[in-house]
Amino acid sequence: MGDHPEAARDDAPARRYVHPLTERYASSEMQAIFSSGHRYRTWRRLWLALAESQRELGLDIPEGALTELRAAVDRPVDLNRAAEYERRFRHDVMAHIHLYGNEAPAARGLIHLGATSAFITDNTDLVLQRSALELVRHRLVRCVSALTDFAREHRAVATLGWTHFQPAQPTTVGKRATLWIQDFLLDAEELGFRLDTLRFRGVRGTTGTQASFLELFHGDHGKVDRLDALVAEKTGFAGSYAVSGQTSPRKVDAALAATLGGIAASASKFGHDVRLLAHLREVEEPFEPEQIGSSAMPYKRNPMRAERICALARHVIVLAQDPAHTAATQWLERTLDDSANRRISIPDQYLTLDGVLVLVENVALGLRVNHAVIRRNLAGHLPFMASEAVLMKAVQRGGDRQVLHESLRRYALEAARRRDEDGDEMDLLGEIASDPDFGLSASEVAALNNPDRFVGRAPEQVDRFLETWVEPLLAQHRRGAGEQVAAPEVRV
Repeated sequence: MGDHPEAARDDAPARRYVHPLTERYASSEMQAIFSSGHRYRTWRRLWLALAESQRELGLDIPEGALTELRAAVDRPVDLNRAAEYERRFRHDVMAHIHLYGNEAPAARGLIHLGATSAFITDNTDLVLQRSALELVRHRLVRCVSALTDFAREHRAVATLGWTHFQPAQPTTVGKRATLWIQDFLLDAEELGFRLDTLRFRGVRGTTGTQASFLELFHGDHGKVDRLDALVAEKTGFAGSYAVSGQTSPRKVDAALAATLGGIAASASKFGHDVRLLAHLREVEEPFEPEQIGSSAMPYKRNPMRAERICALARHVIVLAQDPAHTAATQWLERTLDDSANRRISIPDQYLTLDGVLVLVENVALGLRVNHAVIRRNLAGHLPFMASEAVLMKAVQRGGDRQVLHESLRRYALEAARRRDEDGDEMDLLGEIASDPDFGLSASEVAALNNPDRFVGRAPEQVDRFLETWVEPLLAQHRRGAGEQVAAPEVRV
C-alpha cells in the first residue's frame, strides 16, 4: 500500500473521492433533487400514498397507522441507521421499510403492501426526473432571456460572416445570437413535450400483472385500476404508462436522456462559437479583474468558461448512450443489470447539464463585444465581398459581365497574394475604380463598400424572430414562474 500519512484515519475527508459535479459544477438546487434525503423521503411519500389509497378503497388499514406514516414522512431520514439495515439485508428498499416502520410502528406490517421494489425505485426516479426537467427548463429559459437581450442590443452591428471558418458574407452580431437562441427554443419545445407526456410507472406488482393487488381486492378489477389512478394522482401525475413489466419503460429514460443530450449539443455549439470569436477577439466571455488565464503566460485570456461548457456538454451527450443501452438490453419482464447503472447515469445527466446551463447563462450575461476589432476584421475582407456588387453595378452601366468577372478575379488574387506573401495591403477598390472597363468613379465604388449593404435583412430578422418566437416563450414562463430560482454562483 505504501506510506499514507492519513492511513490510520479512515474517515479523513481528504481520502474520500468527491464528485466534481457536486464540488464544482452542479447547483445546490439540482443537487437537492437527487440528494439521498430527498430520494428517501419520496420513497416514504409513495408508501404513504399507497396506504392511503388502499384504505380509501376498503382495505383494513387503521387511521392510526396512516397518522404515524404522515408524521414521519418528512422527518430527516437516519441514513446511518438505514445503512446498518442494508448491510444486514443486502436490500436497500427493505432497509428503508424497516426504518420507516420503526418511526411508524402501527403501520410496520402494512408498509409496501402488495408492492415490489420497482414501485418505490422507479416511480421515485420518475418523480425526481420530473423535478429535474422543470429545473432544466427554468435554466434554459434564463439562457434564452440573456441571449435575447444580447441579440436585441447588437441587432444591427455588422460583422464578418464565416462559413467553413472562412470569411463569408457579413451578418450582424445579433443575427448570429438568434441562431443560438433558436437551438435552445427547439430544445424548450422538446422539453415541454417530455414533461407533458411523462407518466407514472404505476402500481403494477412484481411482473406488471397486478396479481398481488387483485388478490388484495378479492378479484375486483375496478378497484385495482382505481388504486393505480389514485396513487398516480397523489404523486402529481395525470396517469400511468398503459402496461409495464416489473419496471417503468426504460425507453422513457432513453428519451429523456436524448432530450438532455440535445440541449447539451446546443450549449456546446454556443460554447464553440464563443471560443472561435474569442480567438478572433471579436467577442469575449466574462473575465474577472483578478482572473488568471495561465499559470505560465500572464497575458492569456483563455475562454475557460466556454471551454468548460463544451467539456461538460460532451459528457451529457455521451451519457445519453447509457439509458439507450439499458433499454436495449432489458430481458423480458426485467433484469437487474440496469440498477447500478441508473443510480449513476441518471443523476449525472441532470447534474452535468445543470452545470452547463449555469455557465451558458453566466457567459451570455457577460459577453463583451469588441466593436473596433469587428470593424477592423470586416474592413480587411469587405472589398473582396463588395466585388459582386461592383460587378452588378458595372454590368448595369453596359459592361461585359464575363470580361469584368475575369478582371475582378485577377485583382482579388493579386490583392490576396500581396497581403499573404508580402504583408502589403493592395487598394483593391482603388484598382477597380481606375479601370475604365468598369465605368465607375471612386466615390461610386466606395459607396458599394458600405457593410450595411451586405447584411441583408439581418436586423429585421432579429426583430421579427424575437417578437414572434422568443417573447411569447419568455412571457409564458414569466406568468407561470412561481418562486424564482436565483442564478447560482459560477464556481471556477
